Amino acid sequence: MTETTTAGLGSDPAHKQANPGEIAIGVIIGRTAEFFDFFVYAIASVIVFPRLVFPFASELTGTLYAFAIFAVAFIARPLGTVIFMAIDRRYGKSAKLISAMLLLGTATVAIAFLPGYSEIGAASIWLLALARAAQGLAWGGAWDGMASLLALNAPKEQRGWYAMVPQLGAPLGLIVASALFAYFTGHLSSEDFFGWGWRYPFFVAFAINVVALFARLRMVVTPEYASLFESRELQPSRVLATLGHDGRNIIIGAFAPLASFALFHMVTVFPLSWVFLFTRESPVRFLIIETIGAMFGVAAIIASGMLADRIGRKPLLMGSAIAIAVFSGFAPQMLDAGPVGETAYMILGFILLGLSFGQSSGVIASSFRTAYRYTASALTADLAWLFGAGFAPLVALLLATDFGLISSGAYLLSGAVVTILALYISGLRESEEYR
Repeated sequence: MTETTTAGLGSDPAHKQANPGEIAIGVIIGRTAEFFDFFVYAIASVIVFPRLVFPFASELTGTLYAFAIFAVAFIARPLGTVIFMAIDRRYGKSAKLISAMLLLGTATVAIAFLPGYSEIGAASIWLLALARAAQGLAWGGAWDGMASLLALNAPKEQRGWYAMVPQLGAPLGLIVASALFAYFTGHLSSEDFFGWGWRYPFFVAFAINVVALFARLRMVVTPEYASLFESRELQPSRVLATLGHDGRNIIIGAFAPLASFALFHMVTVFPLSWVFLFTRESPVRFLIIETIGAMFGVAAIIASGMLADRIGRKPLLMGSAIAIAVFSGFAPQMLDAGPVGETAYMILGFILLGLSFGQSSGVIASSFRTAYRYTASALTADLAWLFGAGFAPLVALLLATDFGLISSGAYLLSGAVVTILALYISGLRESEEYR
């Protein structure tokens, strides 16, 4: 393979180098759509599903049940990767992406039409769990390799900058989802909101997914980008073969960002549930605080790109994990300190999240064998979300309810410790390619 083919698009002189900016746009659109879906469901798990699907339980118990179903998607996601990687190998990336996004859209719309427990009884619970499992399978298939492609084609001196681009989708998706729910809960009567208002964000999620699908297809299936995926050897490998060759690095890669993923839910889903259940404050006001905090998160993610290019990604992640460990010792109690404490908790938390989460994606990817990098990166993301995020709202709320808010800090501390250990064990020196 020649130098030109490895770096760009083969012999086509018009495409000797991929345009990182163009790839970045596709990545941001795709990730924002996915995270918007994620947060729409997460917010509904706190303020809608306990009343709609679990009216027979107390508010706290209903929220815990909703968080248990919330975790189903993360359990299903690795299975989705297995299924859709097989589709990719047999029918190509376009078939994989179209079928995954169709499943995601169908599941999301199904939730929008979900009847409540008062209408169909326990079937409402099973339908919600089924739709959530379908979302998880679809997210496994929605992995399009664009983030890996972006990392491989970014200028060497700006690897950290381009590594943070996919992560911007999280706060952007949260901003839109929180703003939508804040608007509807603030402008509709309780009867109208629980009757139809909560369903509207799920319809919006479906529409955003359609737009994102066409934007990503434009990138993935064009001959130029198909050639680029091939030249970079970003092709689906068999899952068992990938685990056999890169299983150790996949596990390390899944645990390396655990601090970021634990903090992710400690400043998004968990605080909303705590404020909603244990204070007299309106969810509207806290959703606005969450939106403001997410804006600080956007700025911190951008800053992480600049810092990573100056000091390296691994030192930044290690320093962020230590800062998160310190944060865990005092910050959760701020949620009981009124509006000022809540705002300080959210802003400081989102700044730390942005600095760590901005560089958490693919920190171990340079250790993957080239032939397995595409599938290994997908599996690493699946397991990172499963271990670090899937059960976080449920565990944090259980701990905080039984042992006080300080115990949720202990949960966050455990994530930081695991990240520090994983980075230490990996023994990675930032390579020239991913530095």
